[in-house]
Amino acid sequence: MGEALQAALTERYDALSTSLRARVISFALDAFDSLDGYRDADAAAFVEQVLPTVLAAQAQMGQITDAYLSAMLADMLGTSTAAAGVELPEALRGVDPAEVYTRPFVTTWTALGKGKAYAQAVNEGRTRLLSITETDLQLARTHAAQQSMQRGGARFFRRRLTGSKNCALCVLASTQRYRVENLMPIHPGCDCKVEPLAGSKDPGHVLDEATLREAHAAVAKGVGQSDAGGRAPDYRDVIITREHGEYGPLLAVKRHEFTGPDDIPS
Repeated sequence: MGEALQAALTERYDALSTSLRARVISFALDAFDSLDGYRDADAAAFVEQVLPTVLAAQAQMGQITDAYLSAMLADMLGTSTAAAGVELPEALRGVDPAEVYTRPFVTTWTALGKGKAYAQAVNEGRTRLLSITETDLQLARTHAAQQSMQRGGARFFRRRLTGSKNCALCVLASTQRYRVENLMPIHPGCDCKVEPLAGSKDPGHVLDEATLREAHAAVAKGVGQSDAGGRAPDYRDVIITREHGEYGPLLAVKRHEFTGPDDIPS
């Protein structure tokens, strides 16, 4: 079927994953907003209410991602590869999910301890909840994608932008090819999807030269550096992948600094 079928599969997957993401985020935020207070007991009640739904949504994201990629690879490679299911641990971050979903309350308490207004403190906790929920669904997507592509025989993939708005990091990263043995780098709020590349031959590191040139031109305009050679500044001088203790590969700006063990006072 070729391009027509693949386009239809992509459209269907985008619709399903976007809807799932929106519904789960709305559910979590509504539950947080409806609390009478934000003390220890409220945090425990919130986790008990929200966590089962979030974990079920992660499993569902894994299932639809596996179905999508299995169908895409079957069409690309001319095989009869069918979705066989993926195994996603509840603790995708390597941390107890109950602890993770208590963190918005910790953020709220910390803000109150710094003397911030109650409404501002609660809003900061809500913002952290949004980031946590978005990231957990994206982690489910990337882990499921890796399992599905490895089983289907893919060797390389690219990241596809979704929605009408995408950050500069994702735009630059979308022009590159990645190896299936490496998880797709993400960042908080990322909603890019994985798309396998047909064939076993390495297509080369740059897949979309035109977009890369446009991105570099925009970067050069912002930092005052010309782009006469089409690769200045090199994208590797702009974005890098750091290994995050919970997310795994994290897409980041090279100049950003991260706190490490040596920065913690003894």
